Amino acid sequence: MPSKSEPIIIVGAGAFGLSLAHELAANRGYTDVTVLDRHLPPVPDGSSVDVSRVIRSEYADPLYASLGREAIEKWASPEWSEHYHEAGFLIFANGQGHPYFDACLQAAAGRKLFSGDQIDADINQLYPTVNAMTAGKVAMDSPQGGWAHAKNAIAGLAERASQAGVTFITGSRGKVVELLQEGNKVQGVRTAGGATLSAPTVVLATGAWTNRFMPKLEHNLSATGQVLGFIQLTPEEVQRYKDVPVMINLSTGVFTFPPTPDTHQIKIARHGYGYQSSMRASDDRAISSPRDSLTKYIPREAAEALQHGIAEFYPEFAGRPWCNTRLCWYMDTPDGDFLADYHPDIEGLFFATGGSGHAFKFLPVLGRHVADCFERKAHPDLQKKWKFHTVTERPRTLVMGSDGSRGGPPLRKLSDAEQAKL
Repeated sequence: MPSKSEPIIIVGAGAFGLSLAHELAANRGYTDVTVLDRHLPPVPDGSSVDVSRVIRSEYADPLYASLGREAIEKWASPEWSEHYHEAGFLIFANGQGHPYFDACLQAAAGRKLFSGDQIDADINQLYPTVNAMTAGKVAMDSPQGGWAHAKNAIAGLAERASQAGVTFITGSRGKVVELLQEGNKVQGVRTAGGATLSAPTVVLATGAWTNRFMPKLEHNLSATGQVLGFIQLTPEEVQRYKDVPVMINLSTGVFTFPPTPDTHQIKIARHGYGYQSSMRASDDRAISSPRDSLTKYIPREAAEALQHGIAEFYPEFAGRPWCNTRLCWYMDTPDGDFLADYHPDIEGLFFATGGSGHAFKFLPVLGRHVADCFERKAHPDLQKKWKFHTVTERPRTLVMGSDGSRGGPPLRKLSDAEQAKL
């Protein structure tokens, strides 16, 4: 564990990097914490951006369910409540026997199963404006849940981190291009601006870009592009649907939000196995990583799946054109567990990544638990779950994102022609 007066460099200003930086500086007495990124947070091509992220505590895994309940309490507190909308969370599956649905239902004591001829009546009793297609489905409700405004929450956390003494460096001076080592010990980083920043401890909170900095991590981490789209509503339509909950179909992975109050848009996305993009690293390795670009491109079959989801959750908006689409880049792990641990062979290198598409909901408490791992005092169960796995511990044959929560088609690598559009 580093001295509290020694410099600590955190690469990445997303949910992991910001929450750890704030926790270290504001609550644990570290006096020299620097966050580097290409952009000021909220980082425009990061995964913790745009308007809405699901807030829930329904998990098949008891540890994440407990963390979810802890986070929801914080989201409702004065420090975070301006970003949180407790709209409820409605979970569907296509028919009975979905393993993850059943596990969530069993883990969440007291939840009612909606099914059969009464499903519409039961749902409308709770949410009168829901007009989803429910034939053949089962459902369960989570009244303590909803969504948070991701962009605003990240901006607020960055401001609090700055007030706590965290230094931010962005632009070419904050774009890290190389991790500096001497033997098996970290020395610092080199940036695109040519500067060398020295520190005995470096944290890679670099999300889907992590494989650019470290070789041979593909058994732990893989970048996947997940599709999302937005449709525009009129003020009258927003008023009609303002009280619907967040909804997901676990069988397809497609989920959607209520209309966003300020933009009057509905966001729809898919928590699936996603799409993979690759690039050449400096040593000519092909690595799993997104490009440094922002485009509206999504594969055609993905757009069709999202349109089907709109027709399922909001039938009257079926066929309405997109006002925006994009790929949101996850950093996936095989089991959906985060990576918050030191590299076993490189002294001073700590990872805080692997959000696997579900880390943002824990933002108010994430920094505390990652900092416990950073200081090597986390609960043994958490240390075990978020540990760095060696190749022998975790064969590369494991399928990324195989925690059971994903839906839709299997992972597909984008063609060269598709990657050229990114």
